[in-house]
Amino acid sequence: MLANLHPNSPSSTLPSAARPWRVGLIGFGCVGQGLYDILQQRPEVGFDISRIVVKNQTKERTLPANRFEFDADALLADDTLDVLVEVIDDADEAFRLVAAALRRGRRVVTANKAMLARHLPELVQLQREGQGTLLYEAAVCGSIPVIRTLDAYFGAEPLRRLTGILNGSSNYVLTRMGEEASNYGPALAEAQAKGFAETDPSLDMGAFDPRSKAVLLAAHAYGAFLQPEQVLNLGIEGISAVDIAFAAIQGQKIKVVAGLQRLPDGRVTALVTPQFVGPESPLYSVDHEFNGVVIEADFAGEQFLRGRGAGGHPTGSAVLADLAALRQGFAYQYPKAAAGAPAYASDLEVEIYLRTDEERLIDLLDFSEISEEADEDEYVVGYVALENLIRHRDTLRKYGAFVVRTGQLRPISTAVAAVVEEESL
Repeated sequence: MLANLHPNSPSSTLPSAARPWRVGLIGFGCVGQGLYDILQQRPEVGFDISRIVVKNQTKERTLPANRFEFDADALLADDTLDVLVEVIDDADEAFRLVAAALRRGRRVVTANKAMLARHLPELVQLQREGQGTLLYEAAVCGSIPVIRTLDAYFGAEPLRRLTGILNGSSNYVLTRMGEEASNYGPALAEAQAKGFAETDPSLDMGAFDPRSKAVLLAAHAYGAFLQPEQVLNLGIEGISAVDIAFAAIQGQKIKVVAGLQRLPDGRVTALVTPQFVGPESPLYSVDHEFNGVVIEADFAGEQFLRGRGAGGHPTGSAVLADLAALRQGFAYQYPKAAAGAPAYASDLEVEIYLRTDEERLIDLLDFSEISEEADEDEYVVGYVALENLIRHRDTLRKYGAFVVRTGQLRPISTAVAAVVEEESL
């Protein structure tokens, strides 16, 4: 599934180096304005935002009203634009625009991780058929260059695992709860007041946002094209100071961690949940709104990337990096997908800490082994089938249960496998 440039496509015909590239910007929110600010401060980089499309015609913005227009399709049809940058929050509309642009052989940069996670196989195929080029570094971890690192640097080397803190909003909340020994509500309100969390925080706090990013990372790290629903995502909405204290007693912190791993049989698994993280992990010191990614390669060993994962300027810098890469003729190659995508594994057991006042949830999850239980603190630690967690994640959320991975993962036992199979019939 290579995304090579066709020699006669518009995307491979480089404009004269004597003039800046003309950029068509679709969206002028946090990221769009961040990119605009960067290019205003650095005109020498050679990119000029020539046209800007927005949706809301009455919203007050930092630029004069005559700088904005409202028909995104007009930008797709404007062949004088060298590249299109899509940074809107509507995933369906973003897919329509990006797909149409690729069919026309256009160069496109997007930051829309939800759209990409849902439609990545189609977009890769469109690049092959339409000779367009799509880059999306800004969709994962803001300013951290993890996508290009995986695609270009580690394209030929097998990876054992990739673990990361991929959402700055939830990480800020967890950091503040640890620093202040406070509950979830006040920490979330502080994050919202500082602009680190949305007014509707459900995508971030429910781990839907980092799940989308994990799907993108799986494609580049392992060549596995997953659907978001395949990946377990559990958030921090049910967390309390009790859980933070439990972790602290163990000398650990709670972080929302995306874990991608190659199993001994060559299959790949991925899950995004709160996890206990100790000082031995580089992720332990990734606090506040920062993101961090640990890459463990077969030959290179452990690599650690850390940076700001959100915000107009950090994310805008990733868009700028993609613009510069396009000008150099760069395209993602998806080398591991071309070599044959690995099978996805969910027939595993995960060791978890579960705190709930609803005892039926313990029966519902059907622990195969319990190593610790405290009735007074309403928690239990033990192994649960990953497929049970996926099947019942909405129920766990409904009843306010809080789940944390210990980091231990093992093959599912024969007895548990029979129960899981029976329940799924």
